Amino acid sequence: MELRHLQHFVAVAEDQHFTRAAERLLVSQSGLSASIRALERELRAPLFVRTTRRVTLTEAGRALLGEAQRILAQVRSAHEAVAAVQGVLRGTLSLGSEQCVAGVPVAGLLAAFRRRHPDVEIRLRQAGSGELAEEVAAGRLDLAFAYRTQADSDQLRSVSLAGEPMTVLCHPEHRLAAHGAVLTPRDLADEVFVDFHPDWGPRRVTDTAFAEAGVRRTVALEVNDVHGLLDLLDENLGIAVVPRHFRHKRASLTSLPLSYGDECAYETIALLPPAQSTSPAARALMGLLETASG
Repeated sequence: MELRHLQHFVAVAEDQHFTRAAERLLVSQSGLSASIRALERELRAPLFVRTTRRVTLTEAGRALLGEAQRILAQVRSAHEAVAAVQGVLRGTLSLGSEQCVAGVPVAGLLAAFRRRHPDVEIRLRQAGSGELAEEVAAGRLDLAFAYRTQADSDQLRSVSLAGEPMTVLCHPEHRLAAHGAVLTPRDLADEVFVDFHPDWGPRRVTDTAFAEAGVRRTVALEVNDVHGLLDLLDENLGIAVVPRHFRHKRASLTSLPLSYGDECAYETIALLPPAQSTSPAARALMGLLETASG
């Protein structure tokens, strides 16, 4: 099994199209097809279901995809480790992040990293914490900044970065704005909620807090970005339970304290592969973060 066969396989699996994958890889379509056929012969199993419009993975192809991505990530890490020993950090830093994670100034951190390591290509994607954990474990991301959603495993480890309580945000004319005491989930049982998709860290914290309090809530307005959530609150269309630092993002909104179990506090973490598999670029970024926070 050759590495180029795995590279070609992963490209076709990601693009779901031979022509697009060939263009991205700068190879001929006939050469790409021959590479995939050679891999299928070696594995004695078809990897794709081919149609005139696109290709999809077979069961065997799905089984191979995760392993192929991990192998290619390890090969990339090996090249980068050798370059790092030679005194030059090269390669790619693939970073994932939820929006507005507490304690991590992502833009400033990446700017500092680029100044220090200009030969490293930076790639950034935003997603929910559960998806980010899967991407790091599969080797598709070098690290990610997210909310703690699971315990460490053989494929994933976490470094705690920051913690903070959750707070209620609402319009200043909302009836809760004049509430004098600390709120509880039961005080919010009949409210209309604005919240993120279920995979996002703040949503997971809030869902857990209300479930443990035995309070059902309805998320009527579901968004996938912070500013969209704040805009809806600004129009008094609902309330939101969010990490406390969100209150500084929109001065026009009222912030109210919320009482809930300590286990429901919001915790930001860095998700990384096992130490031996962590890329030099990821280690360098974590070093910068530790320096900045120290």
